Amino acid sequence: MTTRDSKAATRRRPRLTIDAQGFASLARQIESPNCDERPRDTAITLVIVHGISLPPGKFGGAGIVDLFTNRLDANAHPSYAAIADLRVSAHFVIRRDGELVQFVPCGKRAWHAGASSWKGREGCNDFSVGVELEGADTVPYESAQYRMVARLLKALYRRYAFRHVAGHSDVAPGRKTDPGPAFDWQRLAALIKPRR
Repeated sequence: MTTRDSKAATRRRPRLTIDAQGFASLARQIESPNCDERPRDTAITLVIVHGISLPPGKFGGAGIVDLFTNRLDANAHPSYAAIADLRVSAHFVIRRDGELVQFVPCGKRAWHAGASSWKGREGCNDFSVGVELEGADTVPYESAQYRMVARLLKALYRRYAFRHVAGHSDVAPGRKTDPGPAFDWQRLAALIKPRR
């Protein structure tokens, strides 16, 4: 494939958009009950990037979906006993192959950040969108994930004009470490930088 062909293929790729309710056009939709209404007149000003794998360090299974839909079997893995009763979610999960899965529309509050603060403002779930990347703190994330998170951030920006992107470790320091040192923030910045 020539450079011209690859540019043409990129142009033909469907555009990722976010509708007025906060649904992503290219996402596989799986509804999570773990959400509620955002506080009235609260603008989305932050996107929080997380890393998740269930079981820890294993990729591709049903654990994440089961956790976010309250179906995680506490006996399926030793690590599940401590988390099976949690009621958590995120707006999006990006699988290792770049697949985008949506659990909560952005217009609602997903339960992803927990006790958190950003720029002196508590309760980040109120004003943020949570994006989980299937991964682990010390395992490099995949190129397809960087491409998809960049596309998602651009789509979210077009809809909400948010001001900040942070890691879970940034909003809950000392309590959370994800997306971890394996996540390349400079690589993401290069992908979302406007073209001249």
